[in-house]
Amino acid sequence: MTRLSCRLSTLGLVIALATTENIFAADSAAYWPRFHGPNGDNISTDTGLLKEWPKDGPKLLWTAKGIGFGFAGVTMADGQIHTAGNLDDKTVVTAIDQSGRILWQAPNGEAWKGDWAGTRGTPTLDGPRVYHESPVGQVTCLDAKTGRPLWTRNILDEFGSQNIQWALAESVLVDGNRLICCPGGPQTAVVALNKMTGETVWKSPSASGDLIGYATPTLAEFQGLRMIFTMTLKALIGVNADTGELLFRVEHPTRYDVNATKPLFHDGHVFVSSGYGTTGSALYKLDVRGKTASATKVWESRELDNHHGGVVLLNGYLYGAAHNFNSGRWICLDWKTGEMKYAERGVGKGALTCADGMLYTMSEKRDVGLVPATPAAHKVVSRFKLPSGGEGPTWAHPVVRGGRLFIRHGECLYCYDVLAE
Repeated sequence: MTRLSCRLSTLGLVIALATTENIFAADSAAYWPRFHGPNGDNISTDTGLLKEWPKDGPKLLWTAKGIGFGFAGVTMADGQIHTAGNLDDKTVVTAIDQSGRILWQAPNGEAWKGDWAGTRGTPTLDGPRVYHESPVGQVTCLDAKTGRPLWTRNILDEFGSQNIQWALAESVLVDGNRLICCPGGPQTAVVALNKMTGETVWKSPSASGDLIGYATPTLAEFQGLRMIFTMTLKALIGVNADTGELLFRVEHPTRYDVNATKPLFHDGHVFVSSGYGTTGSALYKLDVRGKTASATKVWESRELDNHHGGVVLLNGYLYGAAHNFNSGRWICLDWKTGEMKYAERGVGKGALTCADGMLYTMSEKRDVGLVPATPAAHKVVSRFKLPSGGEGPTWAHPVVRGGRLFIRHGECLYCYDVLAE
């Protein structure tokens, strides 16, 4: 019997042992329902956190194993923590309680076993439902309490597209009664599904035939127009969130067609960043006229060419790790002008999140740092190294919520106490 079969065969026992209170603990502080949090900005509203860690790092509360291998991050609501990973030949979504115990596991199609095998997209939570897109395009809706499948469909097969070199990596987006996902290809770029049934509500036109990129889409409203921004392999695109109309396509090429960083929207502008040369970062100003919109470049920066570790905008400054141009240094740019404020080695190139005025930076080699979020300097006030139990690079984005720091590495999820006494 496979590991997955064993897990699923004991599902009833696991749920019987876990009380309703344990499964759905009313912990409003531990609410992070989608990739990069409730607002999609990767900034936690936690306060009262440690401004300096002990020499060996914050206290490790627990380690969850058996979640399968992958690079998916975590989301949480109603006392449950969710992630995804490869178990045997399946992509599997896992629900964990606040003590690190597995509550249920549910398959979501075939596992990705190509280059950099493992899951990418993080589950998205919406009340009693969990949504997940696998690396091969299988989109599923699960019951949050039990993991029971409610509906599933493959967006690559059904919308006439094909997978990309390193597989789909977006985390799907809930917009009211719709689920937004991006198959790309010759028939469409972005589609909206009925989140209750999976039926198609609208599909955008194709964006010049582009295959979709690796980024998670962003939803924003400006001057009365609701828009979805995402990256194809070659461009930034904007889509009308209510009708699916393609608003604009702006070229953003890279050497290996890797556009993986989630677009950032603020004050009528959209910021994008990519590694592998050519463009790096760019800020675009939106011009909205009724139901139409266009995007004009304000500035571009070769100093910050973020690979896939994410960029945070805080108090008018952008923070993220460079890829090639600055050889993995952490970069701070002025939002309005693109002026570089610093380029520092820090813990090394990787991913980040932000909480209580601090950047939580993580290298691709298990190094974790705590850095004040200020354009004056990149000062690592504390650092530690993850345990050696996980395999592969540490690519999953860290999360700080409910006074805890969650870091996914391979088949392990680590939970640290970062709350000040």
